[in-house]
Amino acid sequence: MAFYPFLCLFSVLLAAWSPAALAQDPSSDVKAIPLRTHSLVAPFLDNEMHSRWFDYGGTTVIRADQYIRLTSQMPSQAGWIFSRMPLTATNWEIELEFKITGTGNLFGDGMAMWVTKDRAERGPVFGMKDRFEGLGLFFDTYKNNRPGVVFPYVMAMLGDGKTTYDQANDGKSNEMAGCSARGIRNADFPTKAKLTYFQDKELKLDLMFRAEDQWTHCFSVPNIKLPTVAYLGFSAETGQLADNHDIIKVDTRNLYSPSGQTSTGDSGSDYSKGKGRKGDNAFKYVESEGTWFGFLLKIVVFFLVVVGAYVGFTIYRSRRRDRF
Repeated sequence: MAFYPFLCLFSVLLAAWSPAALAQDPSSDVKAIPLRTHSLVAPFLDNEMHSRWFDYGGTTVIRADQYIRLTSQMPSQAGWIFSRMPLTATNWEIELEFKITGTGNLFGDGMAMWVTKDRAERGPVFGMKDRFEGLGLFFDTYKNNRPGVVFPYVMAMLGDGKTTYDQANDGKSNEMAGCSARGIRNADFPTKAKLTYFQDKELKLDLMFRAEDQWTHCFSVPNIKLPTVAYLGFSAETGQLADNHDIIKVDTRNLYSPSGQTSTGDSGSDYSKGKGRKGDNAFKYVESEGTWFGFLLKIVVFFLVVVGAYVGFTIYRSRRRDRF
């Protein structure tokens, strides 16, 4: 019966430990490889004042020690910067650090991130062409006609190469997913947007604009397929109203899972039927058998350590009795 207290202690520790082990972030299995060809880091330009991996144009101005300014606070500007090489990674993550600043209470129009088959073609959609094929992520700061929606507003559109952007209604009829992001303009610190894509599984967006190191989930879209060969780009546009639209940094990473154990939700979700559900997160990682084996092995080792400690303590106590 002397062993009973130790058995109770083991049960308590195991009960406390098991939920913690099961609650570990399942995405911890995902590894990342930086993609220099699709990243932008100061000083942005080489010694000859050229960018090796990106082309830029329009009103874009690069200040090598600070930012890439797509537009300044002047009316009727449009600037862009696009990768020269296509983004061919199957799974990827793009983390954009940017600032939208200006004076006055009237401002516009906004900026966009592009992952499209079309590359650097000027047009009316935040400075780029309409009827694009691929993904457009819009940081819209000027409200035209979206009753009940708080601006600035961030929304994603999946273009098929034929559909026109619903500019009069701020993309209402085109919206795949989105969220309000009041506070991204004139913030005390640069805003961050982290866009993560797993092919045919999930596209999700997280924003950092409320407080530093505090991510806010914007949306998740399951069962989405983007072009396998697409270019990464950024653009911004001003009309009669204007703002500074600055890119501070872009980190693009290729994602992979060493175990290869990834899965997603029901392929017959509302999105596959043309009905969007904002905030869905159907994509989950399935833990490999090795993970469970490791967990059970730790339990056995812990049990042996407890038993060994008890046996050692019992032998030590009996020897002390014999000595006296």
